[in-house]
Amino acid sequence: MVLVSVNNVEKTLKDQPLFSNVTFAVESGMRIGLIGQNGCGKSTLLKLLDGSMVSDEGSISYAKDIVVSTLSQRIEIDENMSVREFLYTSSHPHISLLNRYNSMLTDEHSSHSHQKELLLLQHKIEETDAWNIPNRYESFLSELKGPSLDDIMGTLSGGSAKKVAISRLFATKSELVFLDEITNHLDINTIKWIEQYLVNNSIAAIIVTHDRYFLENVCQTIFELDGGSLYTYPGSYSTYLVRKEERYASLMAEQERIKSILRVELKWLQRGPRARSTKDSGRIDRIKKLQESLVIQESGRKEFTSLSSKTSKKILDIENISKSYEGKIVLSNFSHSFLPQERIGLVGPNGSGKSTFLDLIAHRIESDKGSITPGFHTHIGYYDQVDALIDFSLTVIEFMNEIAPLFYIEKGVSVSAARFLELFGFSVALHRQPISLLSGGERRRLYLISILAKSPNFLLLDEPTNDLDIDTIGQLEQFLANFEGCVLIASHDRAFLDATCDTLFVFEENSEITKSPYSYSEWEERGEEKSNEKEEKVKEKVEYRQKKEYKGLTFKEKKELESITDRISHLEKEISQLESSFSNPLSDSSTIKDRTKQYSDTQEELERCLLRWEYLEEKNGSSVGFGTSSRCW
Repeated sequence: MVLVSVNNVEKTLKDQPLFSNVTFAVESGMRIGLIGQNGCGKSTLLKLLDGSMVSDEGSISYAKDIVVSTLSQRIEIDENMSVREFLYTSSHPHISLLNRYNSMLTDEHSSHSHQKELLLLQHKIEETDAWNIPNRYESFLSELKGPSLDDIMGTLSGGSAKKVAISRLFATKSELVFLDEITNHLDINTIKWIEQYLVNNSIAAIIVTHDRYFLENVCQTIFELDGGSLYTYPGSYSTYLVRKEERYASLMAEQERIKSILRVELKWLQRGPRARSTKDSGRIDRIKKLQESLVIQESGRKEFTSLSSKTSKKILDIENISKSYEGKIVLSNFSHSFLPQERIGLVGPNGSGKSTFLDLIAHRIESDKGSITPGFHTHIGYYDQVDALIDFSLTVIEFMNEIAPLFYIEKGVSVSAARFLELFGFSVALHRQPISLLSGGERRRLYLISILAKSPNFLLLDEPTNDLDIDTIGQLEQFLANFEGCVLIASHDRAFLDATCDTLFVFEENSEITKSPYSYSEWEERGEEKSNEKEEKVKEKVEYRQKKEYKGLTFKEKKELESITDRISHLEKEISQLESSFSNPLSDSSTIKDRTKQYSDTQEELERCLLRWEYLEEKNGSSVGFGTSSRCW
């Protein structure tokens, strides 16, 4: 079933044509990835589809009674409202039914017609299953490990606010969804959850994202906006890459053929008037058309270069640093010596301390204990998430001129600020544009090249792929491959981590950082293997207990059963005390390593005791559970 049909749609913004003759159809269950360079019109196309913007030409038609939902790139919130109240700010028709119903219930001026409308609303709400939207909303928040319903929106992090918006979107059970940069600000576990949800529920979707693993795992078709046209590539993202290369190769061959013809025609055109007759006026028109058909021009844009400041063997030393916020331990007793050409990825859930770790290294905040000592020649470049150092009132060229009059693109070669901007995708037409008018992706790209332009030798990158298009991400990957300094990257982009990092710092929930000498995919694969091994061991234990014949307890086993219950109670009390010490701000942070080991050892002993206790109870012929422990099998 065709849900939406788009025919010859065209749109121009700021006197610049974005795209024209866009035609496609979306059928039930289709999951489409929409990609293209920043500013090419991806978000605009989604706005045309959901009706929040009108096309200049063409038509967009929907199947009867189709329900559509959009997740915008920028989430609009009232900072004073609760997460519960945020649900009802949606303009979704099913939520509007609930809002109308609740409003009528509180209306003191009821009448017979009022009651009639109320009954009609009840019928529509039941028909659309809208009664269950609040329950589904709360359930999704729980599954995504989002905030509670009573939390205030203005206090939430970007990732938590995104989880709230996603929960609201999925709660409406829309047949077609438009998702604009859905993976931004989310941790890897949340992204993987969304992947599974979209695939398992066969939701029709058009998805704008730079996350190549997400595109590969979720999308069945790729749409690419390129040069004002929309190209369709059936298949996964990897299939798209192959077919795009084939299309470019074919296009290049055609361009070479046109150039050959033009060389001959231009020689004729350059001859004197006597050599040409008026009969050949059509030939001149043909030359003009051939010139217009040369759509691929030689580009002056270069890859990001790997020029960096002078480096020494010592980049930066961290010794036993710890950091707490409001009594919560974020980092605990971590040490590391950074060396040139290290490529380290920081992975862990939102709120686990990755950004705090980068802020500590950049000396934006101070550690509670420990020391951070940079090398004599260390020059840090910190690409953070907030663009705090950009003055939005400046034009693009003014911003770059304030950094430096000249920029070195390779050893001994310098260019002006204007030329430097052109090399990295900012055309002359954008140079006099105020930064405030740039798209989010263009601002992030400008901020990124301003950091790289200062030739740092220790790069700190906090979610560097957010809002960047895939082409720019590829350029950044190429830059880092040739970069001679040290790189520390906090990212949720799995493909980017695999392409750039060969070592990981894994931020655990207990405030510890584990060093892993693997790429992201290797680390993830090893984690899954360990999880499978643990499941197999548990299964073997259960099967062993089920198969074993029990014939009553011996005198020695009866005595053991009496004593083991006391031991279990003691161990559970010890674990509870240790858990309380972890959250107590007055606890001695210097002992946390010992307490963590004690906690792990105690849990293991408790598990052994519970298994033994259960065996003895079953052999004794009893099925009564021990206390209220949640740790029993």
